[in-house]
Amino acid sequence: MQTIRRTESVNDVYTIGEELGRGSFSIVYRATHKTTGKDWAVKIVDKDKLGPKKMEMVDTEIEILSKLTNSHIIRLSEVYDDEKNCYMIMELVTGGELFDKIVELQSYSEKDASKLIEQLIEAVEDLHKNKIVHRDLKPENLLLSSNDADADIKLADFGLSTFVEEHTKLKKAVGTPGYIAPEILQTLDEILDGYGKEVDMWSVGVILYILLCGFPPFYAEDDDESFDQIISGVFEYPEPYWNNVSHEAKDLINHLLVVDAKKRYSATQALQHPWIKDNNHVKPLEGAQAELKKFNAKKKWKKAGNAVRALGRMGHLKSLLAKQAIK
Repeated sequence: MQTIRRTESVNDVYTIGEELGRGSFSIVYRATHKTTGKDWAVKIVDKDKLGPKKMEMVDTEIEILSKLTNSHIIRLSEVYDDEKNCYMIMELVTGGELFDKIVELQSYSEKDASKLIEQLIEAVEDLHKNKIVHRDLKPENLLLSSNDADADIKLADFGLSTFVEEHTKLKKAVGTPGYIAPEILQTLDEILDGYGKEVDMWSVGVILYILLCGFPPFYAEDDDESFDQIISGVFEYPEPYWNNVSHEAKDLINHLLVVDAKKRYSATQALQHPWIKDNNHVKPLEGAQAELKKFNAKKKWKKAGNAVRALGRMGHLKSLLAKQAIK
């Protein structure tokens, strides 16, 4: 469905309600349509705080979301503008973050994880078919449509997304440490001359790994070491956390966390993998839920602390990531 740009005042059409969340340059509120009574989310972007350069990123986000209709991608319905703000009327999702929901489940199995990751890959496949790369796939951007047990995943936050043509390379280094693909780091380090849409499938591999054991494949207290691990692509399936995880699951991860982007599974290839197509592993992943609870707590603590460390060569890469994301 094509996004509609409106010329009238947003307050003539919607009643702005409670605050749902906020970022550095925007605040999200509940918005109720005055005629239909339907609830939406309105993302209000402060143009003065953002500035012209960053406003270009918002315009790109709007253009991208306007082209997407996949049911697992959050929908942008309308856009309003005035001198001070840009108002993005978006689908209201009420189920919270995916990882938070998983730890609340009474039972969680590989089959459940397979259904979830299939929805994410379907969304990524739609992006790539439309020549779009997300560049910031991570747990915080995987939301649930509702609190229902069978709620759909909704991929959100397209602020770092961009268009990419076949056989062209992107140069700007953006992403989130821990989920960022090695070729982005290698581009920053001038080992490679760019990267493509394959970076999204690396991030999918990291998310899948966490879904099955509750902790990431590349982790170190020191950022330098963490980035070195990503560039090397060397990871393990430590006992006892992976003892009861199927060979098929590990095989899919092994085809996603591949340093050579040309050899990494595409979204279409991943959707054809047996672990996705025919998954009957219903044994509960109890250890994964316990570890995921710890992971969530640590993730929220780090986010609240908002600390940035810049040490050594890899610390320099991390600081460049932050700077290039807003250029």
